[in-house]
Amino acid sequence: MNLINGTLDYVLWSNSLQDYLIALGLLIGFLIVFKIFKLIVLTKIGRWAKKTKTDLDDELVQMIENIPGIAYFFVSLYIALQSLIIPNLAIKIMNALLIILAFFWATKSASDLIEFILAKHAKKKGIERKEKGNAYFAMVLIAKIILWGTGFMLVLSNLGINISALVASLGIGGIAIALAAQNILSDMFSSFSIYFDKPFEIGDYIVVGDQSGTVKKIGIKTTRVQALQGEEIVFSNKELTSTMVRNFKKLKKRRIVFEIHATYDTPNSKMEKIPTIIDKAIKSVKLCDLDRAHFREFGDSGLIFEVVYFIKSSDYKENMNARQEINFAIKEAFEKEKINMAFPTQTIHMVK
Repeated sequence: MNLINGTLDYVLWSNSLQDYLIALGLLIGFLIVFKIFKLIVLTKIGRWAKKTKTDLDDELVQMIENIPGIAYFFVSLYIALQSLIIPNLAIKIMNALLIILAFFWATKSASDLIEFILAKHAKKKGIERKEKGNAYFAMVLIAKIILWGTGFMLVLSNLGINISALVASLGIGGIAIALAAQNILSDMFSSFSIYFDKPFEIGDYIVVGDQSGTVKKIGIKTTRVQALQGEEIVFSNKELTSTMVRNFKKLKKRRIVFEIHATYDTPNSKMEKIPTIIDKAIKSVKLCDLDRAHFREFGDSGLIFEVVYFIKSSDYKENMNARQEINFAIKEAFEKEKINMAFPTQTIHMVK
């Protein structure tokens, strides 16, 4: 017994063997506690999270599960060493490593969480990965740069390093860069506005001023549109957010207004048939609904009928096919009823 007590009282580097055994016990004990937490407690929390409607708790559980085993070992070692007398330099090194490890994990977790939220927003908007464009990845990149930069500053500050001069220089440098790249930054923030507000998406047919085409790519600085003629039109994102954009993909139905001119020698009996002829021609086309057809006025060269109908399609080709079918049907019915369409003419009466 005395031999054992003597052995335990043996001192090495200001600590007895008993102190080292206690530290080893604390290390093993905390490793077991962390292992039980990860295998049992965290597993049960994960099962509960999967039953909830939200995905955020699943992401948080996954973030905790992704903590590497070396982190648990280091925390356990740090706690165990608190029971020993160790040099101040070693204490400072351990504290610095713990701070770096804690801020690294916190920053990485915050970065992953932001990326998860942005990806969820994209999914909610029905945006596929290939359609996210550079704006999405630019936002993720900027968020990560800000987070990692802030984390780096906090680590330096907690390590006792004065970062006031560094922050001031970064602020001045940031202002100088912002002034130099004002137009680029304006286009970049406009791309963020396009991403969140969704005035148009890839594949939409848009009209901007006298230019029109299908959106092919939404970049950080520019948006590329392919015109019907085949050429590519490049718009700056700032221009697209500061002007009126007509998006024809959002069009659910198109309103068509046109006139038919009958000649003045058309008898009333045939004039009264014209609205019925138009109604029948429009209703014969599946995508079309008649709004009205009226004898509106006496024109200079004919009797004017105004027709309004709707085509329930946003596709341009389907619109033109429907209009063509209606026009053929009206012309065929006019020929059958022997109703003549007027064209611009003038009759000059000569007086002797």
